[in-house]
Amino acid sequence: MEVPVASESTSRERPVGRAQEAAVHVARLLAAVEPGGRLGTKEQVRAMCGVSVGTFNVTLRLLQERGQVTVRPGPGGGLFAPEVAVPGGVEAEGDPQVELADAFRVREAIEPLIVEDALWHGSPADFADLREHLRVMGEAADRKDGTAYVHAAWRFHARLAAIGPGTLLREFYLRSQEVIERRTLSILPGGEPEEGFLRRRHELHVALVDALDRRDRDAVLGLLREHNAAG
Repeated sequence: MEVPVASESTSRERPVGRAQEAAVHVARLLAAVEPGGRLGTKEQVRAMCGVSVGTFNVTLRLLQERGQVTVRPGPGGGLFAPEVAVPGGVEAEGDPQVELADAFRVREAIEPLIVEDALWHGSPADFADLREHLRVMGEAADRKDGTAYVHAAWRFHARLAAIGPGTLLREFYLRSQEVIERRTLSILPGGEPEEGFLRRRHELHVALVDALDRRDRDAVLGLLREHNAAG
């Protein structure tokens, strides 16, 4: 099986945020492996994620706590998909529309706290990283590539969440955002939204980062409301 490699991230990102991103990435890879199947050695999977040994240990702990991975030591060991699918895991079956609506509700409840943290804790380096993600989103919007845009937007939101110090808040936010990404792609034909949608969404995200950078709380909250109203 050809396994996709997680995108590289800046060393300025907080280790816990990187561990959360890697956990979502590994969970997706494991979901593509048949129950009980082997994904690879710990070192092979760590290299796919592009994280340090310490960060990957946190990733494994998160996955094990969720029952999303089995780790076996010794020769022939490594990371294996669970023998039985975990209810509520990243690939749990259900009505996509219902799950998507639920994820939006969770994100909308958490996101004001995420942006408040970004207002208080965001550094010039953080905002430069967010603008690099915006550049990738803009290129996808120019190509009208809905699938690439959704993946780039998820990485943007993961980086936004990595600014704040709250690990529990970040975990819930990333889980809800991961569901939004996955279910959006499963609902939209070919992952392609309506004409002009990607460009409008990209421009909104650009305005949000600009408002965060200048510490304009009223503008940030107004843009956040617009962001969530559009879905």
